[in-house]
Amino acid sequence: MVAEQTLRLLRKMKLGTMADEYERQMSDQKAAALSFDDRFGIMVDIENSRRQNNRLAILVRNARFTDRNACVEGIIYSPERELDEVQIQRLASCAYIEKRQNIQLLGVTGAGKSYLANALGVSACRNGYSVRYVNLQDLLTSFMVATVEGTFNQMFSELKRVRLLIIDDWLMFDITDDSVASFLYSLIEARKYSGSMIVCSQLDAVGWHERISNKVAADSICDRLVNTSHKIIVKGEMRKEIAKNTVFAEA
Repeated sequence: MVAEQTLRLLRKMKLGTMADEYERQMSDQKAAALSFDDRFGIMVDIENSRRQNNRLAILVRNARFTDRNACVEGIIYSPERELDEVQIQRLASCAYIEKRQNIQLLGVTGAGKSYLANALGVSACRNGYSVRYVNLQDLLTSFMVATVEGTFNQMFSELKRVRLLIIDDWLMFDITDDSVASFLYSLIEARKYSGSMIVCSQLDAVGWHERISNKVAADSICDRLVNTSHKIIVKGEMRKEIAKNTVFAEA
């Protein structure tokens, strides 16, 4: 009777995983030989793991990654890519987020910038940080829609508050509208105090500056993103590396 009441209370308190483990232990002779502290500790550990996994799942879902399965463990470090594994492992620890530093991922199309950005974003989620992944074109479309619909403040607040903002396809096109340039500057300036950014681009900072017609905004944007940032140049073609590894694995 006491056990049934305990189970009902655990489930009423939304401790279902803990309740399941408690019920399992009642019918497990090996568990019966354990001390109360050991059995209770096992139940707490299992419940804590469930909550951490749920939290991670929510963070990953909210991040809107283009590749949820990307991970630093899956990064290919072939000589052609010239990636610094120590640097990437250090970034995966997320110390740069605590320091509000940024990351530049530079390279040609197909080099694997997006995969690396997704992998670092997933690492941030594993460490409990909120992340948002967005393509620049989609970001600017959302900005224009929010401006028309009167929801700009809400959108801006969400982008400002997230601990890691990842912008892919950074400045693949010219920014000729002053309102767009002002929005990007304001967002980057606001995030200087609240979190970090990762930008994926085919161009370096000099190329960014040339893409923005408003040179005052261009100076400020490049200054905010480049200073105190980590720069990774991704070389080679990731698709070829994946194909090569697949051939070797099948051989």
